Amino acid sequence: MTPEPAPAPAPPPAPLRFPRGFLWGVSTSAAQIEGAVDEDGRGPSAWDTFAAGAGRIKDGSDPRVTTDHYHRYREDVALLKELGVGAYRFSVAWPRVVPDGRGAVNAAGLDFYDRLVDALLAAGVAPVPTLFHWDTPQALEASGGWLRRETAEHFAAYTDAVAARLGDRVTRWITLNEPAELTLLGYGLGQHAPGRQLLFDALPAAHHQLLGHGLAVQALRARGATDIGIANSHGPTWPASDSPADTEAAAFYDLLLNRLFAEPILLGRYPDDEIAALLPGPVADDLKTISAPLDWYGINYYQPTKIGAPTTEATDFLGVRLPPGLPFAPREITGRPRTGFGWPVVPEALTELLLSFRDRYGAALPPVMITENGCAYDGIEDPERIAFLDGHLRALRTAMDAGVDVRGYFVWSLLDNFEWAEGFGQRFGLVHVDYTTLRRTPKASYRWLRGVVAEA
Repeated sequence: MTPEPAPAPAPPPAPLRFPRGFLWGVSTSAAQIEGAVDEDGRGPSAWDTFAAGAGRIKDGSDPRVTTDHYHRYREDVALLKELGVGAYRFSVAWPRVVPDGRGAVNAAGLDFYDRLVDALLAAGVAPVPTLFHWDTPQALEASGGWLRRETAEHFAAYTDAVAARLGDRVTRWITLNEPAELTLLGYGLGQHAPGRQLLFDALPAAHHQLLGHGLAVQALRARGATDIGIANSHGPTWPASDSPADTEAAAFYDLLLNRLFAEPILLGRYPDDEIAALLPGPVADDLKTISAPLDWYGINYYQPTKIGAPTTEATDFLGVRLPPGLPFAPREITGRPRTGFGWPVVPEALTELLLSFRDRYGAALPPVMITENGCAYDGIEDPERIAFLDGHLRALRTAMDAGVDVRGYFVWSLLDNFEWAEGFGQRFGLVHVDYTTLRRTPKASYRWLRGVVAEA
């Protein structure tokens, strides 16, 4: 019998192509990479305090050194230059600039960001500072943190101080990173700093962060800034079934994690009158500040979420312990590869998300930036991360071809880092960090992305 011919090999995937001027970047945050928590007059942050508590960080680590970016930033800038990206999204540590969160500005803390910005510009990499990435100054947290309206006002004053020092060289700014996660995990469930367990009484923290965003936009505009956005986390919410109970629960989850943080900014209103009634202060007037026009809207995307009707038991959900009694309960997404963190890998959900934003918000949606997208895997040879990034870039391109105006894409993250309550157990970096020697070693995914950026 004549053997059947072997099947023809699958054609190679089409090259990734993006428009001229598309912005390629990588992201980090101060609390996760800087270290040097006791240097140059920096004050303690809520994360320093939280990590010092027994049992709060899975591996017992803390952010005192992390990757020591504070002292090794020149080495990290060289890695950025070699990678070929056009922008570096980092965060400014509020307690390094204003140690108590209010009052005197610490010039020595600002000096570090002066040096970093100058080094980036010399390397041909645009600095994109995020003004707040969860590291609330502990002195403010001790007096209520984001549950208090005054914190938003102090944040605006701090923003002005940073813009006054760096605004002659920095053109693109991000106000906040992921206020939804700080509200839910930090104030609602207590699994991140500041460790409060307020459930729905955490909602004032959401409103005050959004107000802080709006006040920061005002401060930046007053300093002449013309390129401002926010980095909000979003993902599609899928009902577990077509049953009314599941669809109602999914709609509420979508409102709480997506619409509650997008619509005040994009539409100038909260998506639910009952939730708006729970928020403090002159909400209608605050919304006028919160909805000040942005130059672009940043989306952090990692995975979709499947939601069903509530259960009477606590639920483990993507590393988070959800208590019973919530009006929704997560369900497992099956049949998908998973990252080292256990998150499902669903690139096409990024297309779905972007198309849903286009359809829901229409002309109210400014140009979009993907301000975070990435995955945790071990190993320096990391084919899983390459497959993840390739799939998500193709999904992004599909959304762009369908008319979504996306201007840039930032990978999370440049370096392995202190991954919050997980400690050093999850590695998101394009560059491997040996946490004993602090040696940096570019991974296969770093080399792959360098090729994509060069050819795109």
